[in-house]
Amino acid sequence: MKFQVAAAFLVAFSLAGCGDSGSERTPSPSGAKVFFIEPQDGAEITSPVTVKFGIEGMEVVPAGTEKDHSGHHHVLIDTQLEDVNSPIPADDNHKHFGKAQTEASLELTPGKHTLQMVLGDHNHIPHDPVVQSEVITITVK
Repeated sequence: MKFQVAAAFLVAFSLAGCGDSGSERTPSPSGAKVFFIEPQDGAEITSPVTVKFGIEGMEVVPAGTEKDHSGHHHVLIDTQLEDVNSPIPADDNHKHFGKAQTEASLELTPGKHTLQMVLGDHNHIPHDPVVQSEVITITVK
């Protein structure tokens, strides 16, 4: 009996963390935007690719810093944002810059690549509304 009670408690506790995170998205101010200073759309460049991040209407702060009108940069490589209500994944196609970087170096294979910036809040979740750049296409020689 004790095992069944413990198991039921464990299941209930686990499910408590599975709610819809959409209600917890951090608001972004009207007119906030992020953009690539470098590289420019259509650029033909060599790897490593220097990426410089631009931002207007918000402040760049380290991940985990909960502050109004702030966030940190993420670069999506050859992919798109799948779920605005969940943290942005951290993998080869989703690069996190949680130390408040405003510039980075990306190792990219030769060929065409798409890049998009998305600002994430203290928990890596896109703001509401999402603050994201236009998708740019670059060619790595």
